[in-house]
Amino acid sequence: MSDLDDLTAVELAATIAKGELGAVEVTQHALDRAAELNDRIGAFITLTPELALEQARAVQRAIDAADDAADLPPLAGVPLPIKDLNQVAGVPMTAGSAALQGYVPEVDDGVVTLLRRAGTTMIGKTNTPEFGFPCYTEPDVAPPARNPWDLSRTAGGSSGGAAAAVAAGITPIAHGSDGGGSIRIPAGACGLVGLKPARGRISPGPHGLDGPGLSTNGVLTRTVADTAIALDVLAHAWPGDTYSAPPVATRFVEAAARSAAPLRIGVLTEPIIADVGIHPQALAAVDKAARLLTGMGHHLDTAAVPFNAEEWAPFRPMWAVLATSIPLPPGGESALRPLTRWLREAGKDVTGPTYAEAVLGGQRLTRQAARRWADFDVILTPSLATPPPAIGAIRNDEDPAADFQAQMEFTPWTSSLNIIGKAAISLPLHHAEPDDGEPALPFGVTLASVAPGGEDVLLSLAADLERAAPWAHRRAVLH
Repeated sequence: MSDLDDLTAVELAATIAKGELGAVEVTQHALDRAAELNDRIGAFITLTPELALEQARAVQRAIDAADDAADLPPLAGVPLPIKDLNQVAGVPMTAGSAALQGYVPEVDDGVVTLLRRAGTTMIGKTNTPEFGFPCYTEPDVAPPARNPWDLSRTAGGSSGGAAAAVAAGITPIAHGSDGGGSIRIPAGACGLVGLKPARGRISPGPHGLDGPGLSTNGVLTRTVADTAIALDVLAHAWPGDTYSAPPVATRFVEAAARSAAPLRIGVLTEPIIADVGIHPQALAAVDKAARLLTGMGHHLDTAAVPFNAEEWAPFRPMWAVLATSIPLPPGGESALRPLTRWLREAGKDVTGPTYAEAVLGGQRLTRQAARRWADFDVILTPSLATPPPAIGAIRNDEDPAADFQAQMEFTPWTSSLNIIGKAAISLPLHHAEPDDGEPALPFGVTLASVAPGGEDVLLSLAADLERAAPWAHRRAVLH
């Protein structure tokens, strides 16, 4: 890595605005590093050097013409790749599937438009599993996304390519999305900050739809400040939005710059959706967070699970029906992976009343969680139950049901927060050998807001933890 690779997105934008680095120079460096490392880490499905350099030249012209750096977009000149589940006009999109080979969108998705307006340069489309369903990134159309901390392990999913790119120092920030943990899982696996905003905070508009409201867009970064500035960019309403999150009093960057007032924090280490043992280092991460938070004056107590694994069942039919809504081209079904086909077959068997009950069930769980966590402002959990598994350890094409069960056991907290629509942030607070003699890995902790919205509180709390136990200096060394 060069010194440039150590700069955060905020620092990089400021350095470019001052003229100490050029937007074209920075973008070319990111492209070169992506080309150098991609065969090893599988971060990108597509690199877009011509588009990125065209955008960088436009940004540089704006910088050169600006009378005041304060007039520039907030992320002017910062390379920021887009996950290959989102449309970028004129750039091939596979969604991780052979079924979409040859598809080239004609429009930018709304989040792509917003990130472009913010001055970022789009160096490529990051690797994702087929249509974003698994929590590992091993598509048939690209090499697997590998964890830069240990290349034998998964980077997580579904934003695994995005996490690999940031953890490897290719870019300081990358776009991701989260429908069942797909930002927080790779953040936890790769030692990054990953915020899932509250339902309605980031719109899928003007071209996308919310469906059951499980999924949202966001970013993966190395610092809380970078996450906050991106949320300010992306928290934009489009006409016709189905959901909206409560307004906040200040910008998110301001929330990340102030300390959190004393909070009631519930500690939950019991898995919600699977009966699985929790790795000792995952528990050690929570213990470390609890000690730090107690020292900051917060009140901590044990939190109950909001609902049990049987009550979580509404997620299954909603997830399966989502699989049936994939817009496949004629003949595309045969190109799908076994897991996707299994989900689609399950979705086709879901009756109207069953699906209606699933939606109502999710709403009941939201109210139930509100009651059970009424004594808390924030819930603290491990991000993941275990270290990231080896490439191929979860994927099971012979038995997709076993594959799905193994995913639940790896991620027994994440999807619950999608069902109830809560904001949650994974932080790389702990770093340790998973077993004696193995490469040290990050172990994330997750903070979830109990109140509606709440990203401002989470960012303040996360920044306090970052100041108390800094992590950005820990960088993966590819070996």
